Amino acid sequence: MKFKYKSFWRKSGLKGKWGNIYLEHLSHFKPINFLEIGVFCGVTARNTCDYLNKIHGDKFSYIGIDLFGGKKNTANNEVEPDFLKDQKFSNPFKNLYYNHILKENLNSIESNTKFLKKYKKNVKLIAGDTNSELKKINLSNIDYTFLDGGHSYDTVTSDLEILYSNLKGKNKIVLCDDYGQASMITEVKSAIDDFVNKNRINLKVIKDRFAELTF
Repeated sequence: MKFKYKSFWRKSGLKGKWGNIYLEHLSHFKPINFLEIGVFCGVTARNTCDYLNKIHGDKFSYIGIDLFGGKKNTANNEVEPDFLKDQKFSNPFKNLYYNHILKENLNSIESNTKFLKKYKKNVKLIAGDTNSELKKINLSNIDYTFLDGGHSYDTVTSDLEILYSNLKGKNKIVLCDDYGQASMITEVKSAIDDFVNKNRINLKVIKDRFAELTF
């Protein structure tokens, strides 16, 4: 099934061809229970839910974790995207529409909840730091995780360790963003490499950007 990634006139980390590459990867595994770490403005969440609804109807679940404008619980060296600080758009019409007409912060949990309301029975959004919140979730049934949350070495390592402790040996997929040269963040790559070497996990690089890990 051919499915094209849509931007929905919102900010997204998967720009241009990358959203379609992500959806193509998702289509290989067709997960029922999906986890996204790092929801941002909900564009990947919406595309994911639209796709899973196409193939599973209403028999899928999506869990999304993000700070949603809240504070970190840990003092790790995270860098907050400039967009989250002041929500500036290069497009003046977007700036007028979101900041002055709707007066809506696209990264807020309220905005994301409204954006995903079509799937309110399938979606659970959790506001908080994954260093603590991820431990509270029942992860045993998660089939596929898209990891694009905190980008510090410590946060990526913590997220992977928590996922691994719950999914080890279950043949589940974790797709990590910002690993390959196309969008590499040094701390992310280092954390993934050290984790993979420590636990002897196979790593597959997708289109010189994503790292696919199989637990």
